[in-house]
Amino acid sequence: MEGPALQLNVVDIVVIVVYFLFVLLVGLWASFQSSRGTLKGYFLAGKSIIWWPIGASLFASNIGSGHFIGLAGTGAASGLAVGAFEFNAMFILLLLGWIFLPVYMSAGVFTMPEYLRKRFGGQRVRVYLACLALLLSVLTKISVDMYAGALFIQESLQWNLYVAIVSLLAITGLYTVAGGLSAVIYTDALQTLVMVVGAFILMILSFQQYSWDEIQVHYPQAIPNTTLMNPNTTCGFPREDAFHIFRDPLTSDLPWPGMVFGITISSIWYWCTDQVIVQRALAAKSISHAKGGTVFAGFLKTLPMFLIVLPGMVSRIMFPDEVACATKESCLAACGSESGCSNTAFPKLVLKIMPAGLRGLMLAVMMSALMSSLTSIFNSSSTIFTIDIWRRIRPQASETELMICGRVFILVMCGISILWIPIIQAAQGGRLFDYIQSITSYLSPPICAVFILAVASSRINEKGAFSGLMVGLVVGMVRMILDFVYPAPGCGEVDTRPGIVSQVHYLYFGILLFVISMVVTIVVSLLTKPIPEKYLVRLTWHTRHSELKREDLAISDIKLENREEKAPMRGDEEEEGFKKEAEEPSVGRRVVDWLCGTGKKGGDEDITEEQQKEIMKQMTDIKETRKETVILNIFAVLLMCVSVFFWAFFG
Repeated sequence: MEGPALQLNVVDIVVIVVYFLFVLLVGLWASFQSSRGTLKGYFLAGKSIIWWPIGASLFASNIGSGHFIGLAGTGAASGLAVGAFEFNAMFILLLLGWIFLPVYMSAGVFTMPEYLRKRFGGQRVRVYLACLALLLSVLTKISVDMYAGALFIQESLQWNLYVAIVSLLAITGLYTVAGGLSAVIYTDALQTLVMVVGAFILMILSFQQYSWDEIQVHYPQAIPNTTLMNPNTTCGFPREDAFHIFRDPLTSDLPWPGMVFGITISSIWYWCTDQVIVQRALAAKSISHAKGGTVFAGFLKTLPMFLIVLPGMVSRIMFPDEVACATKESCLAACGSESGCSNTAFPKLVLKIMPAGLRGLMLAVMMSALMSSLTSIFNSSSTIFTIDIWRRIRPQASETELMICGRVFILVMCGISILWIPIIQAAQGGRLFDYIQSITSYLSPPICAVFILAVASSRINEKGAFSGLMVGLVVGMVRMILDFVYPAPGCGEVDTRPGIVSQVHYLYFGILLFVISMVVTIVVSLLTKPIPEKYLVRLTWHTRHSELKREDLAISDIKLENREEKAPMRGDEEEEGFKKEAEEPSVGRRVVDWLCGTGKKGGDEDITEEQQKEIMKQMTDIKETRKETVILNIFAVLLMCVSVFFWAFFG
């Protein structure tokens, strides 16, 4: 890339600055649109969000900078098949809206581990899932997004990496800490618009370079010079099946049975049980708006194939020597990685074909993608830590303590993100999207199996669920460790990996792991005592509409709707308390109260028992009118038809 192409002019800088200021203002404005001093207000945005911000936030939370880098890079390296991940999500989003959300909402939960605690009782399943969710956030979300954002900054600006990342984290952390989920959802909606517009412009410019027909002609010819000069090698040649989604079940990089069934398992975990995604839908003001949000997000998922994957293929055509480098030496010279440079496909395309001003917009797009993903991860991780771990450590924690704990944990996640940067830089090789999908295939199938059985069958109990999760964890971790110990050989190198690694694709392994976990869960549950029905009211699909009162399996847990009242103060203590309340709070205390939304009346501790019951009734209401049902079902069927069309067209 020529030196001048890496420089931003005044217009680019103005676009970036104005954009970030606007995002910050929107985030701070949204911070005060819900009650930030309550758990429902902070973690579920007061359950007041309508369908279109829900759908936009679901899409923005998923399409982060890792998607831009990973999808475009995989498209450049192997063709269209990676787009099947996006088309598959269109079906799974309907499962979220029509099957899983009604159960979660009727249960009245904040987090997915909390649902499992209510469903099975005890604490070990809940705590295990909470810890694993935080681990997956680091392995597949924070690390990937930080690496992708850092890669784009390095390719485009040559800025100091740590200064750029810390600045981004400061902006992102400020309105996430202050505003909670409400700020995250509304800024996600803004960033979705910016991402789609910017990527749409890049797509048009890419297709002006090479139309669809020209891509089909030139992509098979996008071969690096090192390969052309060496007639004895095929390394660097594009795949012959690059323009097909359904590929050979044994020899291809993405076998079609794995693309149909393996992806579905990972997608159900991601879209239907992962806290980052489900929390957005739980913030909907009603079940109808939640369903509408999932349908809207499903239609948005048609875009990445055209906005990201195809431009990635154009980038390979334009830069075959860099993007498709085939030898360790040429790749090291092109991007500093011996494993390959396909991940640079999207940044190179932006810098080459985007004019001044629009180049700044696309940088803002990439940074907004990074920010939207990080805000989602930070907010959801703080929710899990506060509700599922901190409450376990300190069951008598006050509302104010829980609010501050949630914000402080976000700052901890920011610190972890910064510490991950050197690790990310050292692990640049390979295809980013394959890394994401392989890790999820090794860790997520047991969770997927347990959630499906928990929602579908009342016969599944805690012993069965925990056994399935533990067996699945051991089997999945063994395969994941083997993958790290025995990395894939480069082109032309002898494959010395064990058969379980070299001959069993990670998508096939995900299917096998799902079956093992499901069988263990069912067998152990059938061999042990069932959970009495009185504990399962509104916790399964069949009982979601029940009007009976549910008895809690774990009475010792502190629940939002039944918080213990503080012991009454003696006369002298009460008088001292009045004196303290009458005192003017310090400046530092007022800053903390403003930032965290504490120190105000109207929090959950000031609500009467009758008001608490009314709030819980609203949270668990899953009724919808006949008109809403008909409209939503029509759009759901239309979404399925669109997905089937794309599967058939690109198949």
